[in-house]
Amino acid sequence: MSIKLGDIAPNFTAMTTEGEINFYDYLGDGWGLLFSHPADFTPVCTTELGRTAQLKNEFDKRNVKVMAISVDSLEDHKNWIKDINETQNTTVNFPIIADENQRVANLYGMIHPNASDTATVRSVFVIGPDKKVKLTLTYPAATGRNFNEILRVIDSLQLTAYHSVATPADWKEGEDCVVVPSIPTEEIAAKFPKGYKVIKPYLRMTPQPDKV
Repeated sequence: MSIKLGDIAPNFTAMTTEGEINFYDYLGDGWGLLFSHPADFTPVCTTELGRTAQLKNEFDKRNVKVMAISVDSLEDHKNWIKDINETQNTTVNFPIIADENQRVANLYGMIHPNASDTATVRSVFVIGPDKKVKLTLTYPAATGRNFNEILRVIDSLQLTAYHSVATPADWKEGEDCVVVPSIPTEEIAAKFPKGYKVIKPYLRMTPQPDKV
């Protein structure tokens, strides 16, 4: 199964390191980050899950619930968490799905036969409050994810979901945004009282609208 942007994220109930969880119930009316790792007790995955735990306050600020998954057993997850906590100087504070039967992995298309017939690749899904998929990313096994970039994209997704702007290349929280093309230039001043700059008729910039 291939999950595309705008698709409804499939719901599921699965056993995790924090007990049996229904995904939709876990997300509530907030945002979600579901990401897979190839295997427990592997070096890159250890750093990734440790980094995710260290960023808990950042995810909380954005109302994002995090959940990880691999096809390893619950016992392996729990034993591995001890290593993550020790080596990454943190405490794992989010559930990890034990998907031994690959049910959730296949539901989300996390197993790529060209990479492995059994292990999940480094997939990332950001899910909005409407339960639609807002972002998909896939990394190769040898490349650890950039979680600062994932947070940056979440900032952009949340901003552009509620305001008539887009974010330019390399945009970061607090920087100027692009006024979407559907707004005529003559209407920008009323909609964006902070001001705007016309660089080209199709490229209009305005300060980030939700910042004081």
